[in-house]
Amino acid sequence: MRIGVIGTGRIGTIHANTLSRHRDVGSLILTDADPTRAQELAQRLGETAAPGMDEIFRWGVDAVVITTATAAHADLIGRAARSGLPVFCEKPIALDLPGSLHAISEVETAGTVLQMGFQRRFDPGYLGARDAVRAGRLGRLHTVRATTSDQTPPPASYLPLSGGLYRDTLIHDFDALRWVTGHEVTEVYAAGSDAGPPMFREAGDVDTAAVLLTLDDGTLATATATRLNGAGYDVRMELAGELDQIVVGLDDRTPIASTEPSGPPAASKPWTTFLERFGPSYEAELNAFVEVVRGERANPCDGREALQALRVAEACELSRREHRPVRLGEVAGGQEPVLR
Repeated sequence: MRIGVIGTGRIGTIHANTLSRHRDVGSLILTDADPTRAQELAQRLGETAAPGMDEIFRWGVDAVVITTATAAHADLIGRAARSGLPVFCEKPIALDLPGSLHAISEVETAGTVLQMGFQRRFDPGYLGARDAVRAGRLGRLHTVRATTSDQTPPPASYLPLSGGLYRDTLIHDFDALRWVTGHEVTEVYAAGSDAGPPMFREAGDVDTAAVLLTLDDGTLATATATRLNGAGYDVRMELAGELDQIVVGLDDRTPIASTEPSGPPAASKPWTTFLERFGPSYEAELNAFVEVVRGERANPCDGREALQALRVAEACELSRREHRPVRLGEVAGGQEPVLR
């Protein structure tokens, strides 16, 4: 199998490393907006660098992995679909719903595959939570609390391209919330703060956000995120039901300290980045993509699934701007997916 990797930044490099050593992947063709960066990575891996994206499609590949800036995702998904190629793409499909819907339409018209990169679906903690909820271990679920906290903010130049905190960061929590519980979000009420560094205000973004979400069975959920969590990279999900309560992301590296005299000690080596915390999950999702391309398993996260998480993020942006609850029915999105 020959795979084209478009984009060799941080996550593109991680994915290229995973694919380069995969037993079912014979070779890679790498390209990037910075040709030197792609060439250097290709040399390290013993793979081939292409001078541009056109060569990826002209030289012939069996599948494409897209890890470019988000603004390029939809066009590249469409181009791969028209070429009959299966695609793995980092989230989101696009920064808006029309672009996402158009890309999905191209994939569905061509009858090809689009697997989206929501790596938490491959994390053992989230998998365990999903199994516990689906098995009825918690009884009726009444409350879910999710949080994603970055230790340090991204570069200022990234913020205007990111889509904002809801689309760039909390979208992972929105996808995990749907996937773990098996229920859809029906309403959100969102707030955000830009009281941190001025670069967030200058980008029209917030550095901290909080959302109250109502699920279709009445379960209440909260999701919070910040770019400025000095203690470390903190990703957790707490699920409380009438029979039991569980938590994802609580281990000896969770960057949180107890003030109780008998509480556990603070982590001696807290998580610092998402690449460190979810390294095995990133590898697992690429392994799954190879299996999808080989016809050995069903797509674990298609475009329609990713669209639902984006619709929640869009509803949050509207809620924050207008200071009101927003029903998901107010946000366009086409046909509903089937939760798996």
